[in-house]
Amino acid sequence: MSVFVTAEWLAQRLDTVIPVDASWFMPDVSRDGFQEWQQRRIPGAVYFDFDDRIKDSASSLPHMLPDEDSFAHQMGALGIASQDTLVVYDTHGLFSAARAWWMCKVMGHQDVFILNGGLPAWMASEGLIDNTPPQPRVEATYQTQFKPYRYMDGATLADKLAVMNVIDVRPETRFYGEVPEPREGVRSGHMPGATNLPFANLTDPRGFVISEGEARTILLPHLSDTRVNVASCGSGVTACILAAVAEHYFAYPVAVYDGSWTEWGGHSHWPVVKAG
Repeated sequence: MSVFVTAEWLAQRLDTVIPVDASWFMPDVSRDGFQEWQQRRIPGAVYFDFDDRIKDSASSLPHMLPDEDSFAHQMGALGIASQDTLVVYDTHGLFSAARAWWMCKVMGHQDVFILNGGLPAWMASEGLIDNTPPQPRVEATYQTQFKPYRYMDGATLADKLAVMNVIDVRPETRFYGEVPEPREGVRSGHMPGATNLPFANLTDPRGFVISEGEARTILLPHLSDTRVNVASCGSGVTACILAAVAEHYFAYPVAVYDGSWTEWGGHSHWPVVKAG
């Protein structure tokens, strides 16, 4: 099931698809994705702001999935209709674009893909760059069709943890609780029974997704045929990389735990372990 497309594929279809810039940076990085999109983007690209706009504003957790009505409103405001073909990218290569891909997929958008290698790959292929002031698109009508198998909430996960296959993509030192969590008030460690596959292992140094052969060695052993596969990370962003790679190569449906460790580690009654 194709998830990733090449810069060449996009260049051939630039007049029929909508590029979507979903660049996002960790709070300790002094960069602004929206500002960078304004200054440099793939022609026709809109900016998908899942950190400040397309999110559940009532949640105390960062960038949580909004309800269907809110998502539909925000997508329509971007000039995106349900039937449009979208190609999501970011300026890292492969990092936050997967979050926007997952949000669209969980809301039922069919034709949404991730640009393999992101903006760096586009520029390396000598793709056109627009650095003029962005122009708003005509508002569109967007309809959602929520796909519950792609989504996991904390209460359900806590209740059914024994029958879940949780794959935690945080760095190993955070998974084993060897370093403090970056967010205040969040405990260190991991969920009982979870396995660790750092998301950095799913990309090469240039920000391209690993090959199918590498994925069979690195990712496939972590996936279960009998339990619900759930990807978790720090705050629901990089877990989406694992979901995208598993779907691309193996057609495995992997649910993303939206609250991820920020929610789980901040909940005093949910179990946390530090041993391997």
